[in-house]
Amino acid sequence: MLVGFIVNPYAGLGGAIGFKGTNEEAIERALSLGYDLIAPRRAVEFLVNLRGGNLRFITGAGLMGEYELAEAGLSSIIERVVGERKSRTSREDTLKAAREMAGYGVDVLVFVGGDGTLKDICEATKGGISVLGVPSGVKVYSGAFAYTPREAARILESYASGRGSLVEAEVLDVDEDLLRRDVFDLRVYGVVKTIRAEGLLQPSKGLSNTLDDDENKLAIARYLFETMEDDAYYILGPGTTVKALRRFVKGELSLLGVDVVYGGAVLLKDTWEKPILDILSRNVKAYIVVSPIGRQGFIFGRGNQQISPRVLRLVGKDNIIVVATWGKIRELEYLRIYTGDEEVDARLRGYYKVLVDYGMYEVKKAI
Repeated sequence: MLVGFIVNPYAGLGGAIGFKGTNEEAIERALSLGYDLIAPRRAVEFLVNLRGGNLRFITGAGLMGEYELAEAGLSSIIERVVGERKSRTSREDTLKAAREMAGYGVDVLVFVGGDGTLKDICEATKGGISVLGVPSGVKVYSGAFAYTPREAARILESYASGRGSLVEAEVLDVDEDLLRRDVFDLRVYGVVKTIRAEGLLQPSKGLSNTLDDDENKLAIARYLFETMEDDAYYILGPGTTVKALRRFVKGELSLLGVDVVYGGAVLLKDTWEKPILDILSRNVKAYIVVSPIGRQGFIFGRGNQQISPRVLRLVGKDNIIVVATWGKIRELEYLRIYTGDEEVDARLRGYYKVLVDYGMYEVKKAI
């Protein structure tokens, strides 16, 4: 099987510093603050978990796939390298590499990135080849991604051995300029063919909301506010369920960022990892409040990377509060965690009491 392989090396870099995507400004700031690239690590995790299959690769040059294949010990199965090695890659490099790979007739194009990378590949190939996403972006809402890099490896192996099947998946993305202004405009940009292997490919994020959901969210927020401890810090993840607290706390909450509340008032709005770590370094009592992504179930690692593994280590599993509407929790088999730090993820897996209404809970397992 001939596999195209493209790594967007900067995908996901904006998450921990509070950006809603990874544009040039986010890249410059993250690198200046000493953050390491995320996507190459996710790429290597995918590659080292490939156990079999007669695979040959056409890959992007340098950081766009060539180096990661070499690090995984797979240079011998590289059939062709496209593009040129660069110290800084761009969207144009992704578009060009995808077009070339389509021209060489790859059986599937595996990419490491987020929704923006998928949208670029769709544009370049006109949806003419099958794709499989290894998740690494700030936003991973589309349905063409595996849940984790390891599961992406299992999906590709299944397909190579004739056990996977091709299905259509939505390409979703948000307007990042609007997102930075706290306006969530999630759109369907098209449909791609991707590979399904049972239980390993994530669905696209749910888009619907009802009046019943709004009332449910308000009941959850009221109970959460009434039970808040005066001497504790509350780190609030993004989303409309958590941010229904804006009806009760003093000050303005962001809808799509991470905020910190103390004493019933907003202390930090739309903040990032370092200010949160500064608070936690004072050995204070703190809770994290999060809601799973609709239909996907992720509570950490997707869209809230400001709540980083370092933050999670300091807060601990016992101080994580999960909230979800009845409609959302009933469509989820599991909650999911993938921060890229296996030690932290292992600590956080297990069962959670999910606040689903005023004083009402359901138990869900996080995997």
